[in-house]
Amino acid sequence: MIIDNLKVKTHLSNLKSQLLEGLKEVEQLIEKECPMQNPEDLEKIENEIIRKTDKLAGLILSCKIQESLSSDHELNQESSVFINSFPKKMKNQGIRDVEICPLKGDPFIVKTQYFSQKAKKDKRKKKRTGCYPTLTLLGIFDGCTPSLSSDISLMATALSSFEEAKTVLHERGRDIDIKVIRNITKRFSERSRLVQLSESAEFTESVAGCRVVVSTDGGRIRIREKKRGPKTKKGRNHYKGSWREPKVLIIYVVQEDGRMDRSFAPFIDGTLKGPDAIFSMIQYYLEKIGVSKADKILFVADGAHWIWNRVAKLMNSMGVQKWYELLDFYHAVEHLGKISELQKGWKKGEKTKWVKRNRNLLLQGKSGEVIDEIRRVCKGKKGKKIKREREYFIRNEKRLCFNDRKSEGLPIGSGAMESAIRRVVNLRLKSASTYWLKETAEEMLMLRSYFKSGRWGMLKMLAFSGKALMEG
Repeated sequence: MIIDNLKVKTHLSNLKSQLLEGLKEVEQLIEKECPMQNPEDLEKIENEIIRKTDKLAGLILSCKIQESLSSDHELNQESSVFINSFPKKMKNQGIRDVEICPLKGDPFIVKTQYFSQKAKKDKRKKKRTGCYPTLTLLGIFDGCTPSLSSDISLMATALSSFEEAKTVLHERGRDIDIKVIRNITKRFSERSRLVQLSESAEFTESVAGCRVVVSTDGGRIRIREKKRGPKTKKGRNHYKGSWREPKVLIIYVVQEDGRMDRSFAPFIDGTLKGPDAIFSMIQYYLEKIGVSKADKILFVADGAHWIWNRVAKLMNSMGVQKWYELLDFYHAVEHLGKISELQKGWKKGEKTKWVKRNRNLLLQGKSGEVIDEIRRVCKGKKGKKIKREREYFIRNEKRLCFNDRKSEGLPIGSGAMESAIRRVVNLRLKSASTYWLKETAEEMLMLRSYFKSGRWGMLKMLAFSGKALMEG
């Protein structure tokens, strides 16, 4: 699928002429005398240098991209395979002009072939379903180079709002509408998840011989849902903001002292699709990193039923013979405090002393004594709250082996999970008066998870993997 067209050759020649002009401007700038007497002079000269070198960078990139699209290159052979992989036949609609925005420099035009399905006879569906295969394989989506798309998505993910992302991009010389920023970020996440689920993603890390810790928990965000009924005077739909619980996972490796191994970036991810979906994600990551070869595996979490009812099934499905289950120590102490507060006849000092004594017993591995003591103080009391707290400890009795886990170099708390919830969910998706569409929240969960775990490079590789998208 080689482009051999006079218009394309002429366009490439024009791009090279613009490149030579840009190069002359930079050379003139180098020779130009630039006396500086104050910070304003320095800033003016610095901005001029950045502007002209960025322009030159964009011109060089435009020539390189057009040359790749026009030459007998492996790219064009792969694009033919890509087009033939579509379930419905795609027709060559000829050469089209496509504007591309690079990370540095001004937008430029390239000429490449456009393929689409035949237009349907249905008048309600006039749009063609098409693509630019060579640009797709280069990772050029939404008229942006991979670096610019990643930069825009990173700003939208790291900052507290899309408005802030627009402001920062403006300061860097990019005036982009909020809707465009949102759409680019949304599709960046969608492509990443698509490639991830296609089984094409490969993980270089392995946890063979390591101590692996797995945890999951839920946060809270508001989801925007339309209400039935007439619209407002401005033509907008009424909506309600219902609370939903996004589930978040974290998988990390610890050192011999039980502290997180910083040389291994943790895996963090999240979803709004419920317990089964988050456990499917956990299985996906554990299988990818070869958890069956790990030295020790610890699953630590709070006492939620939806978590512990699924752990054994998960481990058995992966062929894991031995693993540890542990209740988060600090949640256990919190529930001890709740039991003491429900004792109406106790003074404040008695409550504090009782919690401290049983806390120490848990650390010493004497969970049986703690359970007996809880049964004693709860005996004869019929309230729902006291019954719930008592059952909490009885149900999780086998998960109270804090002394044993600590002696084996494993953590006894799920602090890493609580931190992940705060950084991924609370600091971006749980802002005051913020209501998310469910689809957008789902995508932002993935972006924030990879960003906060230090795996943005991995996410970028997924988002722009053209070959993987073909397989997906």
